[in-house]
Amino acid sequence: MRSAADRIRHAISFEIIGILLATPLGAFVFQLHAGDSAVIVIGSATIAMAWNYIYNLGFDHALKALGRSTEKTLVARIVHAVLFEIGLLLMLMPLIALYLGISLWEALVMDLAFALFYMGYALVFNWAYDRLFPLPEWDRQKA
Repeated sequence: MRSAADRIRHAISFEIIGILLATPLGAFVFQLHAGDSAVIVIGSATIAMAWNYIYNLGFDHALKALGRSTEKTLVARIVHAVLFEIGLLLMLMPLIALYLGISLWEALVMDLAFALFYMGYALVFNWAYDRLFPLPEWDRQKA
């Protein structure tokens, strides 16, 4: 299983790259002022970073409890990304509505668009992260 330091490196690098991609994209797609887009993306990223640490730790413990490796298959990665985004959506939607002064429906649409972007991004980022920083246990399990 990953160490706390590795999980922190993972979460911070994921969010920094995500902020750099999502801020201009959100401003363009939703015709937001760049400052509002930045507040939403950075605020969401801060909440997501804490959720990322907690969620990934829990997901890995669940895999271990089920007698599985923490190395994720494609199906496990898809389930992982979808469940992560559902939890985050439930946390962020009311905050986005409150900040922008929009309805919960409008915030849901905006949040779903960001969630779809981040699900694809998370799938690619986590796959790449696991290839760049593999765990020694994965090699032992293949042997």
